[in-house]
Amino acid sequence: MSNVLEAKSVSVAFGGLLAVNSVDFTIPRRSVVSLIGPNGAGKTTFFNVLTGLYKPSAGTIDYEGRDITDLPPHKIASIGIARTFQNIRLFGLMTAQENLMVAMHSRLKSGITSTILRTPKQRREEQGAEDRAQELLDYVGLGKWTYEFARNLSYGDQRRLEVARALALEPKVLLLDEPTAGMNPQESQVFIDFVKRLVAERDISIMLIEHDMKVVMSVSERVTVLDQGEKIAEGTPDQIKSNKRVIEAYLGKSKESK
Repeated sequence: MSNVLEAKSVSVAFGGLLAVNSVDFTIPRRSVVSLIGPNGAGKTTFFNVLTGLYKPSAGTIDYEGRDITDLPPHKIASIGIARTFQNIRLFGLMTAQENLMVAMHSRLKSGITSTILRTPKQRREEQGAEDRAQELLDYVGLGKWTYEFARNLSYGDQRRLEVARALALEPKVLLLDEPTAGMNPQESQVFIDFVKRLVAERDISIMLIEHDMKVVMSVSERVTVLDQGEKIAEGTPDQIKSNKRVIEAYLGKSKESK
């Protein structure tokens, strides 16, 4: 299986602090991989490098064989890498449909003049975007909330709307930053089923940062573990669960091992 994204020897330094230290990471096509580790391990920093929010101090990032290390976030999003955020970042006073159409803006071709004049071509394109938004809302189970303000949706529904907005970019890689944070067990199970359906039905790869180990172990084909900015383990969920270094990173060393 070929890789859609490859990070090679990526390091990130903030002043004298080395937040990520020479990390290699790959995302195979049509797969689900997870990045885990204790608080402060460097997960979100690494995530932000992949999406262009931070520039690596060293190393490279390739997407579909193209070096994207120095691309800005909006360019990375436009070529097929979309993300959600740990803290929900929806437009609360816009409808569910409008939140999706904002994401589609980068793919619309109508210019300022045609938009102001409401030309037939612009109206057709806008109608197509509305139809596409409705399809995505139906797909994530939010079809009945098309015209509801985002802030009025339940927490779990807001999370799903964020995923739908990311899907509106038609990504090949979807990066999800703690997508089940704040969800109850039932909502988390719904999300697990949704991620499995996404990979089964769409040409997409998914990367998770997630603290809920049930979610990680249920959906991941491969799990990578960071601790203090370094990759300390990588393997299948079963391999990670029994890895002594991973257990120590989360729970600390026992007195007997000191």
